[in-house]
Amino acid sequence: MKQRIAVLGAGPMGLAVAYQLTLDGHQPVLFEADDRIGGMTATFDFNGLDIERYYHFHCTSDEDFLQALDELGIADRMRWTETKMGYWYQERLQTWGTPIALLKFQGLSFLGKFRYGLHAFLATKRTDWRPLDTVEATGWIKRWVGAEAYEILWRRLFEYKFYEYSGSLSAAWIWSRIRRIGRSRYNLFREKLGYLEGGSGTFLTAMKAAIESKGGEIRLETPVEKVIISDRKVVGVQTGGKVEPFEKVISTIPLPFVPRIIPDLPADILDKFKALKNIAVVCVIAKLRKAVTENFWLNTNDPEMDIPGLVEYTNLRPLDHHVVYVPFYLPGEHPLFAEPDETFLEKVRRYLKKINPALNDDDFIDLYASRYRYAQPVCEPGHLDNLPSVALPVQGLWVADTSYYYPEDRGISESTGFGRAMAKMAIENGTARASE
Repeated sequence: MKQRIAVLGAGPMGLAVAYQLTLDGHQPVLFEADDRIGGMTATFDFNGLDIERYYHFHCTSDEDFLQALDELGIADRMRWTETKMGYWYQERLQTWGTPIALLKFQGLSFLGKFRYGLHAFLATKRTDWRPLDTVEATGWIKRWVGAEAYEILWRRLFEYKFYEYSGSLSAAWIWSRIRRIGRSRYNLFREKLGYLEGGSGTFLTAMKAAIESKGGEIRLETPVEKVIISDRKVVGVQTGGKVEPFEKVISTIPLPFVPRIIPDLPADILDKFKALKNIAVVCVIAKLRKAVTENFWLNTNDPEMDIPGLVEYTNLRPLDHHVVYVPFYLPGEHPLFAEPDETFLEKVRRYLKKINPALNDDDFIDLYASRYRYAQPVCEPGHLDNLPSVALPVQGLWVADTSYYYPEDRGISESTGFGRAMAKMAIENGTARASE
């Protein structure tokens, strides 16, 4: 029997939920507070350039994303590029990401290089993350690579993304990040990453068209104010002060919003959602006349830079001008998050000119800062044990966000696969975790 189901949030996960529901013959109504679909993958007009507000890339292991492209008939828009990594350390730009680059790296002893390389190699070969689930990440890395390599190559990556939460991260979550990039290599010496022609907008447009062509509905600028529950059953959602009846609701909005939008959940469930921590981001995108470096990834360890690194996007996806993303991750409560955009734009001008002294003010065509309060969940040891089940103890209600596909990090592919699994669970009235 055809079911009409409310889906909250039109990021990749919410779109995947709605897409799968339509494939299975149901009618999703997708509610989105923003004026566009996509969440953190949404695009904007950067003075004539349609581009993502936050950088994205794809790995060869992104099976759920690649499958969706094939189903949507846009697999031929996928492009793969050999990319490079660099490391800015001791006032110099160094190559990074290969065994030879590690051996040539200046400022680290041979023993430090050996221990770092061994750890990275074994991490990419590991297949079982569960022994790392309850292990704290910085201690795990220090035991493997030693104090010297941790200080030079890891500490600032932790501290300028997680600040006071640096010592509260799961080793399994960090391991998954190491492995994902490792699995995108041709071999030990060559890395291959992917992009879509037209960027993420190509995928979002195709998903929207597929959902609507099969009877699904997408309502932009329509935030859900409250999920209405009666006798532990979903009865509808409130938008614009009016209640619309639904017997099933699937929420993909960031978990910190859940207690506000679904306040009638059992107290112990609300407490679990309220206890979760999240990192914000101010992401500056710069359009330049010159390249900064030849690298896609550039890690930074510089006492004058409060960033863990930057992404030179056009070294992956060629565009008319050079585009660089510089993310400033920090807790939303941090005083810096309240600083005006110009504070961050000025830092980016200074940092890029320091890395490449050939850049001058005339080379900066445009800069823009985007902010996202709940950009990165803080995945503590035993993360999944701290989350309520996707199927909540309310009939007809399922809730998840990117936290739930731990130990994997945020990604379009992971959100796509998880969203489709959630849709199947809701149709089958499943009660198990979607991650199981």
